[in-house]
Amino acid sequence: MANVSVRQLTKSYDGKQNVLADLNLDIKDGEFVVLVGPSGCGKSTLLRMLCGLESITSGELSIGDQVVNHLPPAERGIAMVFQSYALYPHMSVYKNMAFGLKIAGADKAAIDQRIRHAAGILKIDHLLDRLPRELSGGQRQRVAIGRAIVRKPKLFLFDEPLSNLDAALRVQTRLEIAKLHKQLEATIVYVTHDQVEAMTLGDKIVVMNDGYIQQAGSPLELYQRPQNLFVATFIGSPKMNLFNGAITAIETDHLKIRLSSGQEIRADVAAGTAKAGAAVTIGLRPEHILENAHSGEVFSGKVSIVEHLGEANFIYVTLQDGQDLLVRGDGNNPVHIGDTVTLSAPSSAFHVFDAKGLALARLKPGNMISSKQ
Repeated sequence: MANVSVRQLTKSYDGKQNVLADLNLDIKDGEFVVLVGPSGCGKSTLLRMLCGLESITSGELSIGDQVVNHLPPAERGIAMVFQSYALYPHMSVYKNMAFGLKIAGADKAAIDQRIRHAAGILKIDHLLDRLPRELSGGQRQRVAIGRAIVRKPKLFLFDEPLSNLDAALRVQTRLEIAKLHKQLEATIVYVTHDQVEAMTLGDKIVVMNDGYIQQAGSPLELYQRPQNLFVATFIGSPKMNLFNGAITAIETDHLKIRLSSGQEIRADVAAGTAKAGAAVTIGLRPEHILENAHSGEVFSGKVSIVEHLGEANFIYVTLQDGQDLLVRGDGNNPVHIGDTVTLSAPSSAFHVFDAKGLALARLKPGNMISSKQ
């Protein structure tokens, strides 16, 4: 396996607006890195540049200790797993997995050993004689992954590999990929638009938007300490609630903020360069709001919609000033449309963003209270 280094990487077409701009990223040997972001953010373009399917406009890309800017894909020591499986329909599973090795001139006995080893890991050894059309979607994806494993690459690249699977198969295959990473101790770069995949698979998540890296870090770091408003609203499901407000007082360990409704709240964040009177945006995650509670910062309103998920309810509440608030509540608590509810949140649960959308440092993110407690 190998580490990956991206330095001031830029991609543009015909000298026009950059698709990717001055990207800097380090991927450690054996690390599982997930690229996430909305459609058009540049994550798949970056993946194609890693594997050599896209040229580099400027900057430097290294895999291991070798700069690979001008190396063809076959010489980069990478293997890619595509969204569409890309299996040869007229070849058996065995021949699909063997094809790349045969082209590379590998010994027949070595090919057979690698295929049977990979098939055993992926539990597809009983499928080696079948054609792709005789397989389920999940089985085809495992064959595609097996074809990558047998090449023993320095770097695995996954381009939204689960998007064609149904919900149950997505969960199953996601677990298999996580186990595979632990078994192989592989360096993996994985592109997805699904943040559940990102949060559960990645050692490091890289959030991208408009061709820029917005933030890179562990799943918990991005969830607890988003650096800006985009990352805060992109990471987390359901989405973070937002309020407009203005700072009324700056204390040593907290700010006092008046919301547009006139209500004043306390937020345990450091002021940084913010000043009293400055406009801010307040973020509050639905899972950090308590039902029927009167401690902390208290809100009240009427229930407009309830989505029952079993273990949880998504409760949409219209506050007295007309602001909508989404709460992730306990599924065992009966809630009905039209109910008047009292909600609260600890001061440590609030995120605060300045007028440019940059986060003010939170002081006690580890002390947040779950709505299930």
